[in-house]
Amino acid sequence: MSLPTLDPIEPRVLGALVEKSLATPDSYPLTPNALRSACNQTSSRDPVMDLSDRDVSLAVERLMRRRLVGTASGAGHRVAKYRHALAEALELSRRELAVLAVLMLRGPQTAGEIRSRVGRMADLAGVEEADEVLWMLAERDAPLAAKLPREPGRSADRYAHTMSGDVAQPAVATGEGESTPPPPTLADRVEELETVVRDLREELTALRTRLGDLA
Repeated sequence: MSLPTLDPIEPRVLGALVEKSLATPDSYPLTPNALRSACNQTSSRDPVMDLSDRDVSLAVERLMRRRLVGTASGAGHRVAKYRHALAEALELSRRELAVLAVLMLRGPQTAGEIRSRVGRMADLAGVEEADEVLWMLAERDAPLAAKLPREPGRSADRYAHTMSGDVAQPAVATGEGESTPPPPTLADRVEELETVVRDLREELTALRTRLGDLA
């Protein structure tokens, strides 16, 4: 399926639906109010949005025309409830759905950040598995993710979803009329270091286990 270019609101709606379907299946599909609340969360969202009921409703209508969102109906459903159709439309695995959702909800990220943020949506055993899923998303006939140019001061590449078209590296103007990527923030560096430390601990635990087996 060739994917049309989505506007800035549509990936947020899709990402919220995917997140809730994988992390909290008991409360999925989502009512219009629940979907708007999920889109406007102040945690695990970048950027934070303040979408109105109409914003979300119009985005849902556009996604339904593209067959990326559907409704769930039946006994006990007093209002329409929405569900995503990404898995079927794009033939995505659970891990691919989870990684794509994190990219849609939180913007460009490193493989380590993605691995730590998929949470209850999917099980990624390490950064290598996150890299593998990102590679699968990027190497499709119609890529769903792309690697961004390495920023100065960063030790890892960042990835972004491509559902809103080609991705560009954020830049700031210099005094000479050129543009350079913005420097990493302290929070960025701390988060990268936490990811590295966590992975080293897991590798150390695995090594101790193997040595214990050999003893």
